[in-house]
Amino acid sequence: MASAVGAELLLKGCGSRLPPCSLTEEDLAANPGLANLLMDLTTHMDSSGLSVNLAQQMEEARKELQRCRANWLKWEVIHRLLQEALRELGTGPAPQDRKFLEVLEKQLLIAELKQILHPDPSIRGTESSLLGLESSHVLELLPPKQDLEQMQKRLPTELEKRLKSKCLAVLGYYRPETDGAGESARAVMSGTLAENLAAEKQRLKEAQSRSQELVGLLEQQKAAYPQVLLRCLAILKSLACEFRLGAQSELDQLNTRYLETKCNAMFLKIRLEELSILLETYTPEKVDVHRMMRDKLKATLSQEEQDLATSRKILSNYETLGPEFEELVKEYAQLKAIIENRRWVLAEFSKD
Repeated sequence: MASAVGAELLLKGCGSRLPPCSLTEEDLAANPGLANLLMDLTTHMDSSGLSVNLAQQMEEARKELQRCRANWLKWEVIHRLLQEALRELGTGPAPQDRKFLEVLEKQLLIAELKQILHPDPSIRGTESSLLGLESSHVLELLPPKQDLEQMQKRLPTELEKRLKSKCLAVLGYYRPETDGAGESARAVMSGTLAENLAAEKQRLKEAQSRSQELVGLLEQQKAAYPQVLLRCLAILKSLACEFRLGAQSELDQLNTRYLETKCNAMFLKIRLEELSILLETYTPEKVDVHRMMRDKLKATLSQEEQDLATSRKILSNYETLGPEFEELVKEYAQLKAIIENRRWVLAEFSKD
């Protein structure tokens, strides 16, 4: 009972706070304290398996990394816009743009050199710079102060114009239907572009989180379904053994009786066909003739039996006379043969 309650609490209350696992009710029943242990662990760990303190530190580190990335991305965007401006304005620049481009290009080159000389401010002074150069050596190459001030006055206008162009390009990619809108309408839409993109990103993030939850539920179901199928197979096996095989003997007896009755009916049908053939073959006239023939044969057989009995009686009388009678019989047979021979000769002479 305790394991069932623990399993219910684990599956309903704490399942979303634990990492994806393939626990079943049988596992919890086999290990009574496992459910309570996992419920206690939920107070010390999150759904990814990390401890609460480590997860908090990871979250702070992630936020710091996100802030640094945002800061780097901001300056990287400005740098790339300036590089793009140099490439676009550098093709046949007007006289008023030539000075601006020269000062801007020098300023960018010096900034890149400073970054190469000291890539990490935290280690400045602890390691020797490239070729023994310092930032002061690079700063000597800066343009005059007046040219820098003029370039800095014009720079925000150029950046604003290019940033606006990029925003409108992103807006056209994100919402292609706005390409036919007016300039003012597109400017208003671009003002809310950041919020829309952030909302879209949040929706994607929520969808990804939901997808991960669904993957966890899918894993749990994939682990639970084989257990359910095994239980169903066991139930089907017991039903087959109890009902199907138990009624098989009775069914076999019924089938045997049915086949026996069918065989008897077949034999009777064969006998009926045989009698029908006999009835068609032996008509009453034929039967009377056969009966007369039978009576005649019986009479002949009786007469022959009587003759046989008489012959046996005479033979038995002859056998009582002894060997002398046998000599007389042989002599009689010889004389009879001679007589028959002479009769044949006389008959032949008579023919001639």
